[in-house]
Amino acid sequence: MSKKKYSSVNLFIRSLIFTIYSATAIVLYSCLCIVSFLFPLHYRHALIRSYLRMTIYLLKKLCYINYSVEGLENIPKKEVGIVLSKHQSTWETFFLPLIFHDPAIIVKKELLWVPFFGWGLASTDPISINRSAKSSAMQQIITKGRKSLEDGRWVLVFPEGTRVAPGVIGQYKLGGARLATATGYPVIPVAHNAGRCWPRRRFIKRPGTIRLVIGPVIETTGRTADEVLKLAKGWIEDTMTRIDTP
Repeated sequence: MSKKKYSSVNLFIRSLIFTIYSATAIVLYSCLCIVSFLFPLHYRHALIRSYLRMTIYLLKKLCYINYSVEGLENIPKKEVGIVLSKHQSTWETFFLPLIFHDPAIIVKKELLWVPFFGWGLASTDPISINRSAKSSAMQQIITKGRKSLEDGRWVLVFPEGTRVAPGVIGQYKLGGARLATATGYPVIPVAHNAGRCWPRRRFIKRPGTIRLVIGPVIETTGRTADEVLKLAKGWIEDTMTRIDTP
């Protein structure tokens, strides 16, 4: 992480400019996304990636937030799988789709109705689930997730369910691991310390270099969902101990 000091006023102004850009861009892109429903999915994802790249670029230029990536060689070249990622920030929701192209993200169905943001999210054809129907939520994940995987799309899961503060271990849920064992597709664990630069529920972004590490493939054949989740969680949290420094 960057050790250079910046004044609070400097960081506030830069964060304010970034927020104004974000609010403007999401309105413009969401309108484009509505029109993009007329086109195939890969065109819609290309549109979204242009928005994500610009956001990551402006974070670097405006808020001094850079990043480093380890483990790109661990991403299979000829198959897709289920990505189980640490969830500390909004940053990883922007960055991971740039590495795992055209992912199907597991989200709550009600998010798709949020003005502007939800419309853009809906254009990516996510795996939306109705969590109020708990008895069928898991079956929704498996059915929709299997189709996405068979269509050659990564499935992106944040097993902690919600953003957690740096140094905190959230409650890992079995949904992604159950999808993996039900379909036989591998799991790719991801660790990062984005919460140090873009903390949850905080306005001011903190300068620094986010470290993101992509772990080795976890094969799921012959393993239970509990075993897969234990392996993924163990690798993620062990890696967090190495990279998540203030």
